[in-house]
Amino acid sequence: MQYRILGHTGVQVSTLALGAMNFGKIGRTTQDDITTIVDAALEAGINLIDTADVYSGGESEEMVGKAIAGRRDDLVLATKASLPMGDERNHQGGSRRWLVTALNNSLRRLGVDHVDLYQIHRWDPSTSDEETLAALTDLQRAGKIRYFGSSTFPAYRIVQAQWAAREHHMSRYVTEQPSYSILQRGIETHVLPVTEQYGLGVLVWSPLASGWLSGAIREGRDVTTNRSTFMPQRFDTTTPANQARLDAVEQLAKVADEAGLTMIQLALGFVTAHPAVTSALIGPRTLDHLHSQLAAADTVLSADVLDAIDAIVPPGTDLAAHEKNDTPPALLDPSLRRR
Repeated sequence: MQYRILGHTGVQVSTLALGAMNFGKIGRTTQDDITTIVDAALEAGINLIDTADVYSGGESEEMVGKAIAGRRDDLVLATKASLPMGDERNHQGGSRRWLVTALNNSLRRLGVDHVDLYQIHRWDPSTSDEETLAALTDLQRAGKIRYFGSSTFPAYRIVQAQWAAREHHMSRYVTEQPSYSILQRGIETHVLPVTEQYGLGVLVWSPLASGWLSGAIREGRDVTTNRSTFMPQRFDTTTPANQARLDAVEQLAKVADEAGLTMIQLALGFVTAHPAVTSALIGPRTLDHLHSQLAAADTVLSADVLDAIDAIVPPGTDLAAHEKNDTPPALLDPSLRRR
């Protein structure tokens, strides 16, 4: 396992981090499954676990808490807030009112008195940066969080938040957690240059592109991944966008074969090769999934392999731009761009 410094914090984290979205009912995993996966991940050298309050309605945090009991200080623990937790209109967003409650709920579920990294899961356009940053700064001073970060923020919002923190003398986001894979390279255009400019740590999610780069999705095969059971539209190969992804996957499989790599090694080695990336979040649902992903822990892609990937999916290109989670609200809601 390799380790890198998380931004300018001085904290060393593994280049593969354990994402816990599949822990609980989303991934149909039990507590025994989770404890086994966490044990194996820590034994392999992973020292960062990332979860969120919204994952399986808090169940993921509870399972992580039980799995790490007695060894809290041996790992970097991260969670997130701001996505809706139930139907109550104020149980979401970046307001002080909600973040204080959300963090206390997360600490209770995790069974800890603090988290190392608390992340705003999505930018909340209805809440000012000053409101959110002030709340996070106070929670940090209270000792409940060590650092805080953003997740899936557009580049201009990352810049705005950095300015607001400096202008109002508050603590700042020290990490960003964007989606990044060979098939979704859009963040190379604006987000990654901004994170490098401000010295942010970058924890990328979905480096296997929701399973498209796992080796399980190939031409002529039925798509039977867990994700496809509840998001079938993202795997319907009769649509032009998904056919383009499948064509790219077939070409990438040849590159991997010629390099003596699995598709997973190619995919994870690609994202961790970028100098702006600190860690890639892997989200295993089974122990076998974990072992196949751990095989990429020391993968270093040659320049020839990286060039071959660029020829298939050019830098800065998103093959599924409609699935982006950082689109400005006005592009999605006509009422926000019309008088």
